[in-house]
Amino acid sequence: MEEPRGLLHLYWGDGKGKTTAAMGLALRALGSGKRVVIVQFLKGGPSGEIPLLEQLGAKVYRGKAGQKFVFQMNEAEKAATRAMQNEHLNAALAQPADLLVLDEAGSAWELGMVDPDLLRHAVLERPAGQECVLTAHKAPQWMLDAADYSTEMKCHRHPYQKGIKARKGIEY
Repeated sequence: MEEPRGLLHLYWGDGKGKTTAAMGLALRALGSGKRVVIVQFLKGGPSGEIPLLEQLGAKVYRGKAGQKFVFQMNEAEKAATRAMQNEHLNAALAQPADLLVLDEAGSAWELGMVDPDLLRHAVLERPAGQECVLTAHKAPQWMLDAADYSTEMKCHRHPYQKGIKARKGIEY
């Protein structure tokens, strides 16, 4: 019998909740005995959900060369970050996974911080039964076209607008 096709989930937009939704789905999958692999592009700082997801069996790849934003990096730092992101994605693709989460895939694509052919391959040529989640601020057209679920997160109000900084356990 043919394995059922895994679907593509896309959480995108300028609103809060994209990563939160992706990690919630990862938690649900782990709770159902599924194998979960997560790549967090361009994220390296501590985040409260990561240790727990790893304890529950998720394989997580994250980090970048330094803690600067891409726009603050020099060319050598960008090259090192790009190489690390490609290494993480290649390592993730070598793992068996029922659910593959590619967090900030849209930003990595937009900023040229991942090999575009490798990312497209990971998403569009994934194993038949593998579910995949993408998050993006600005989703490229190919992600929008390929998505089975497309959920736009739209910001109407955010505490940053009042000068409230990110809070541990809520935003990270």
